[in-house]
This record gives sequence, structure tokens and C-alpha cells, in this order.
Amino acid sequence: MAEIEKKTEKEKEVEIPDNAPVLPVRDIVVFPYMILPLFVGREMSIKAIEHSLNTNRMVLLLTQKDMNIENPKPEDLYSVGTVGIIMRMLKLPDGRVKILVQGLSKARTKKYSHTEPFFQADIEKIIEKKPDVLSIEDEAQMRTVKEQLDKTVSLGKTILPDIMGVMENIEDPGRLADLVASNLGLKSENAQEVLEITDPLQRLKRVSDILSREIELLIVQQKIQSEARGEIDKTQREYFLREQLKAIQKELGDIDERAEEVKEFRKKIEEAKMPEKVFKEAEKQLKRLEKMHPDSAEAATVRTYLDWLVELPWAKATTDNLDIKAAEKVLNEDHYDLEKVKERILEYLSVRKLKEKMKGPILCFIGPPGVGKTSLGRSIARALGREFGRMSLGGVRDEAEIRGHRRTYVGALPGRIIQGIKTAGTNNPVFMLDEIDKIGMDFRGDPSSALLEVLDPEQNNSFVDHYLTVPFDLSKVMFITTGNLIDTIPNALRDRMEIIFLSGYTTEEKLGIAKNYLIPKQLGEHGISNKILRITDPGLRNLISQYTREAGVRNLEREFANLCRKVARKIAEGGEKMFVINVQNIHRYLGVPKYLPEEEMEKDEVGVATGLAWTEAGGDIIYVEATPMKGKGQLTLTGQLGDVMKESAHAALSYIRSRSKNLGLKDDLFSKTDIHIHVPAGAIPKDGPSAGITMATAIASALTGKAVSKNVAMTGEVTLRGRVLPIGGLKEKALAAKRMGIKKVVIPKRNRKDLDDIPKYIKKDMEFVFAETMDDVLKAALKKINNKRRHR
Repeated sequence: MAEIEKKTEKEKEVEIPDNAPVLPVRDIVVFPYMILPLFVGREMSIKAIEHSLNTNRMVLLLTQKDMNIENPKPEDLYSVGTVGIIMRMLKLPDGRVKILVQGLSKARTKKYSHTEPFFQADIEKIIEKKPDVLSIEDEAQMRTVKEQLDKTVSLGKTILPDIMGVMENIEDPGRLADLVASNLGLKSENAQEVLEITDPLQRLKRVSDILSREIELLIVQQKIQSEARGEIDKTQREYFLREQLKAIQKELGDIDERAEEVKEFRKKIEEAKMPEKVFKEAEKQLKRLEKMHPDSAEAATVRTYLDWLVELPWAKATTDNLDIKAAEKVLNEDHYDLEKVKERILEYLSVRKLKEKMKGPILCFIGPPGVGKTSLGRSIARALGREFGRMSLGGVRDEAEIRGHRRTYVGALPGRIIQGIKTAGTNNPVFMLDEIDKIGMDFRGDPSSALLEVLDPEQNNSFVDHYLTVPFDLSKVMFITTGNLIDTIPNALRDRMEIIFLSGYTTEEKLGIAKNYLIPKQLGEHGISNKILRITDPGLRNLISQYTREAGVRNLEREFANLCRKVARKIAEGGEKMFVINVQNIHRYLGVPKYLPEEEMEKDEVGVATGLAWTEAGGDIIYVEATPMKGKGQLTLTGQLGDVMKESAHAALSYIRSRSKNLGLKDDLFSKTDIHIHVPAGAIPKDGPSAGITMATAIASALTGKAVSKNVAMTGEVTLRGRVLPIGGLKEKALAAKRMGIKKVVIPKRNRKDLDDIPKYIKKDMEFVFAETMDDVLKAALKKINNKRRHR
């Protein structure tokens, strides 16, 4: 470029001929003052160069419109080009010619004088109009172009420093435009467009536009490169650090962690003794893990999955303790009474002893709170010599809690059943599902439906968890479910389980449980020996009846713990050394009694009948009062009675009205008399049909004036025709009558079979009257009217 400046004056004197050989060039546009090497291979072009060298060394350089045409014709060339002078020529061994050419001036072809053996044309020099004095706008435009070129260089455009130096000293706008255009590496179409603009200022403006677009492209390109480089740098950095870590570990003698992990997994898979299908899945996932990057998220997911597969007890099982006597001893040690449950477990063990392979039973314990359903599960596991697992279903609404989440979710886990099996460590544990009657259901699914497969011995031998996606055999597991009520358990689920009802404890049973289990346990927990604290049997009965009201023994244990704390404080303060708790002094420790029993009726009364009721806390007695009043035949019911109980009262009244003649009542009595039936303890809701015969007896007594025997209690549902229908909870009701000292209990005849379930000590000294009709009830309950009383 410096050479251009030195020869500038000389070049101005060079005269452009009117006729010159044409040299077609491909993919480049030659501008004036531009020096560049050209490789010439076409025979026609070589002859044009030879002719030029033999004359004035000048050629007209015209760009091809389509660079793919090998032998162009005159119409395939642009008409405007640059006249150049051949400065040097070199013949190459392959027959081609290399020339160094310098652009002199723009020229236009007028016509081609001949095309063989090379193109020769008559040309016309293009003379540009140069302004004598540049305006401020022109100078500003030139300065803008120079600044734009500087910016392109700063953004990474490669332009020789010599060019930049020459550009700074150029004052001619046309020449500046040509210089910039020739060094930007433009496409031939764009460069030709700039070449053909004869007005220097217009050409400079066009170059400025091209530079603006180039700057925008360079900015975007630089941004893309920067982002890509950042990612590459980060990856390379991690790679180098990892390789360095490996090298350090190798130097220290550490084994390659990844290979060691795969080796360890393979060993665990072989040791797990999985079924064939599961083994294939484990091998497939292990191969995937080998190919993955150890730090990728997917590798962590596969690793967790493999951990679950190898840790599940596919082939680990405990050996059942088949000694029936030893198992019975364990059950008796842990629980008082509960004969039905103990008998069922011993039956299972007996069958297991005769047949080695058998499916685990699905038991369901239904009973009030605190009777020992959950602790019974642990006791069964201990008696069988099995591991114990437990899951509470209370409030579970999500089906995934049972079946697990699919592995596509972040943080996915197997269901609680598989988790429990893994925790137990064997494939045949005793698995307890607590509170099965309190399962919820919402948009996340229905867990009770998911349990259908788990609790079906015909299906659960191939239980598929959503996380594992391979079958697991649950048929060896002994499932025990518990609940307080059977009504809320879906029918399909109820059908799959063997239901065993556990009733509430009687006072005698609570006494035995307290003596054998609760008192020794609480004394041990409070650091008190039985020599320091002793409670008498009457005192313990008083504690059971007047400080607790429940079917189970939880509150009884709490009250005894409270007693132990009071004694412990007195001992710590340096008080007495020996404490005997009895009926007289129990209130000093536990305060006044919380529950007072129903007062025993002092005498036989008219219009008051003693009924027996079942509550969650066990059996209880209720007094049904009936009073006739002058009125219009209305029936008033009070005592917070439920709909069923109200309907029973109406049925009882209708029956008494239908039997008015037999009872010696006048026909118009009912139209002139209002009857008010009240059941005391008005704040406590009461419902159920079993008070039907009690209300009928109270109404009959009130209307006939015959007193009801205070020593007779009754329970049963009444129909309009006077039939007595069976009821439930007979054991609890009989116990309530026993507590009150009632000797005679009227029960429906169809409940005779239930007497077998009532312990002998309850039935002792008690008379059970089996009533088939209401007449049988009235005959047993109503007393004959004393003649003296009637006279009076």
C-alpha cells in the first residue's frame, strides 16, 4: 500500500488505451489502486495476458456474473470493470500463470472487437467528477466511514495495518470508498454495485451503509462467540479439573471411583438373587449408568433406582417360629384376653407347620380406640419371629403413597408399602396398616382402590410399584389392618379382609390388664418399685370407674402415670417411704372423681324404664322417663335424640295404642293425653333403635300406673306389631347392667347365640330373659299394682 502512495503521481500520467484485452475474473471485483495476485488457468485468459505483455501490459479486468461458468461469453461479464497493469508474471509447473496486477482506472466496454483467441474490447475510461472543495457534510461522511472501519477492526474484522495507515491519509472520498470496499471482502454482486457508482460521494455513502450492516453482524457474531466460548470454557475447565482429580487420586493410590461404583453395584445385584425379570432390568440400568457422565442429573436418578433395587429383600425371609406353645406364651405375655385373635394366629401357625408354602392372611381388627389393636400387631410379629412394619393410613389422600411416584418426577420415591418392606429387610414381615377406615379420597386419587391389589392374596404376588416398574411378591407378607368402624371401609376392600371384632374391655378385664401390664410398666418408667407404691383392688376399681370412661385402657394408663408422678414428687421432697392407694385416699392424688356412675334407682317407679346402651367407651345404662299430661294426643321427645331413636319412640307409642284393650286403657285416653318422653343426660347425643322396648315399657308404665322393676334392664328394637328385633354390643350392655347391680336383663330372643361371647363372670348371678314379643317384655318388667295403693 505504501507503494501505491509513492507511485500515485506517476499513475496519473498513465494513459488508458481505447482498446484492451479482457481478462474475466471470478468471485472478485478489482478496484482502482488495488494490487492483487491472480491465478490464471484458462487458455483464453493466458493468451490475453501474453498479448498484453507484448503490447502495453494493460488488461481490462471484468467480473463474471456467474462464477460457475467455465468458459464465459461477453454477455456473461459485467460491462464495467477496472483497467489494470500487469506488474509481474510467473509460469507455474502445472501450466497455470500467476500474475500480479494493479488497478489503474475504471472503464466500460463499448463493444468486443473480437472474441477469439481471447476477448478484446473497445473501452471507455470512466472519469469521475471530483469536487474542488469538500463540504462539511462530505468530510463528516468520510470521517464516519473511517470510524466505522476502525470499529469493524475492533470487533474482529481482519484488515492489514498498512491499509489502515493509508486510509487515514486519504482525502479523496471516491478513493476512500474504493479502498474500504476492496478490503471488506464483499460478495461480488455488492462490490460490483459499489464499483459502478460513478459519483464519489454517493459511492462513499453506499459504503457507509455496508459498513453499518457489517458492524451489526459483527456485534451479533461476537455475542454468539462469547456465549459459545463461555460454555466451552466451563466444560473444558470441568474436564481439566476432573482429569487433575483423577491424576491426584492415581498418585495417591485411589481406585477410579466410577469403575469401583459399577463393580460394587454388579456385586450387589448378584447377591440380591433377584427374579429373572428384575435382574434384566437392573443390568440394563447399570449399563446405562456406565455410559453416563457421573455428575449428570440422569446418572443420579439411575443410581438411586439401582440402590432401591439392590436393597429390597427379593430373597431374604425370616424363618417362622412354629412352636405353638411358645407362640401362645408370647401372645399371653403381651395381651390380656383377646382370645379370638390369639386363636386365629395359632391356627395360622398350625397350618403353616403342616404346609410350608402358604399365602399370608389379611386380617382386619375392628374395635374402639385403646383396646390394643396396634400393639397386637407387634405381639403377633414377636410370636411368629418375624420383622414388623407399620404404616398409618389415617388422612392419606394420595394414591402415590401406596403405589409410589413414577421416576420421571423429581424426587420420586416408591410407595410406603415397598418402603416398609425395605425397612423390614425381609420379604415376609408382619405389616400393619393402621386406621384403614380413615383413608381420604380427592383429585390425587383413591388410595383405598390402590390397596385392593395389595390386600388380595391372588393378586399381590406380582405387585408393581410405579417407581420400581418391576413386580414384587407380597404374598408372603402377613397384612394386618386396623380400624374403629367398619362402615367407612369400601365394600370391595372389606371383602378382601378377614374381619375380627375387638370389643371394649370390661372392668374385670381392665383390672387384669392394669395389674399385669400397665402398673409394672409405669412403675418402671417412673423409677418406683412396687414396695414403695401399692394400689388396692377396690382402689383400682374406683380409679377405673370414676376417673376414666373408655373402651380401651389409654386413659387408665395416663391416670396411673399421673399417680406415679405425684408419689415421685413426694418421695423427692423427702416425704413418706411407703404409699398405699385405696378408695379413701385416691382423691388426694387424682382430685375429685371425673365420672360418677348413674345413681341406682332407690325404688320401683312408674314411667321410668332402665335401658342398656352401647357407646364407644363401652356399655352404659340409660333411664327413659315417660309422663302423661292432659292434652290433645301429642308426643314430645327430648334428650338430644337422633332420627332413628325418635322413630323408635313413635313406633313404641303406636304399639301401646294398638294394645290399649289388653293393657286396660280407655279408647279416648290417647286423644286427651299428651306424652312427654325424656332421656336424661340431655347434652349427650343418642341414637339407634335398641331403646325401642325401653321406651314402650316406659309409656306402658306411665299410662297404666304400673311401676317398672328397678332390677330389670332391657335392650331391643320394637316393631309396630310388637316383635322384638335383635341388637348389637350385648357384651358391653350386659357388663353395664352388672356394674349397676341389676340381676335381670331382657334381651331379644334372637340374641341368645351372643351369650356365648360373654365371659362367665359376667353371666354369673344374672338372669337373661329372652323376649320374642313386647308382651314378654312387659310381663318381665312391669309390677302388679298393689291393691292398697290403688285404693288409696
